[in-house]
Amino acid sequence: MDAETSNKMAAGRSSVETPSGKGSDAENFPVGSILIARRLRPHVATFYAFARAADDIADNPALEPEDKLRRLAAFATTLKGETPPDGKVAKAERLRRSLAETNVPIQHGLDLLEAFSRDAVKPRTADWADLMSYCEVSANPVGRYLLDLHGEDRAGWPASDALCSALQVLNHLQDCAKDYRQLDRVYLPADWLAAEGASLDDLTKAEATPGLRRVLDRCLEATDALLRRADQLAPNLKDTRLALESASITRLAWKLSARLWRQDPIAQRVELSRPALAGQAVAGAARELLRRSLPGSHRPAPAGESRRAP
Repeated sequence: MDAETSNKMAAGRSSVETPSGKGSDAENFPVGSILIARRLRPHVATFYAFARAADDIADNPALEPEDKLRRLAAFATTLKGETPPDGKVAKAERLRRSLAETNVPIQHGLDLLEAFSRDAVKPRTADWADLMSYCEVSANPVGRYLLDLHGEDRAGWPASDALCSALQVLNHLQDCAKDYRQLDRVYLPADWLAAEGASLDDLTKAEATPGLRRVLDRCLEATDALLRRADQLAPNLKDTRLALESASITRLAWKLSARLWRQDPIAQRVELSRPALAGQAVAGAARELLRRSLPGSHRPAPAGESRRAP
């Protein structure tokens, strides 16, 4: 086999995935942290790698929408076992094996693919309900996957959904300017933009206009309401390690929300430093561990109050 033929075969094998090089260290919140049981971490990593690979396709500016949909459809057929393994969608193949081994439904992966397919063809968000519909398939499947992987009661899904949706919105707020400039994608509710006298051009400014700031604040108000529901997640989980992980992430989300209340995501990247991430994660886990050690710890913790900065 000559070099040219070998190169063509290699390109064919890797023609579906379009890796960006991003890893779990690019995320705001822990991905498969040491709080997760060691035996489950490889499965969490496999799920994350699948999500990252599919997300990279949706965010690839060099691909046309039709090409993105074709590639994501290949992920779906591979995950469902409708096509034989050929190495072209390796991460979907690995996830299919992982889900079969852990007896977790494939629907969580298929929901993510639905979200990325929407990203490929739907660059605008009509209203808050539209954004929550997107979060239902783009973020909530991650929490549901983790609960199913740990054998948790699905009664915990509503609180998990609230946390995952809040995390998604916080990420959208952090990246609202970049998403518009680089991907022509806007997750801010269009009806709120119109009501507050803001425009898409505001996303290209050096800092948030008064109207855009009001839109960001409305998103944060709604996100804090989600986080108050998410406060009920960790106390009601049976698996202590997962509860500690959930408590850590919830605390981090509250801290990021508070920072977004105070700072301008148009003027700068609003985020928690690595030391702050670590410190807040530990504090969240410690608080939940302490709560579980106290008498009456089976009772749900009270909902948190708004962390809106004065």
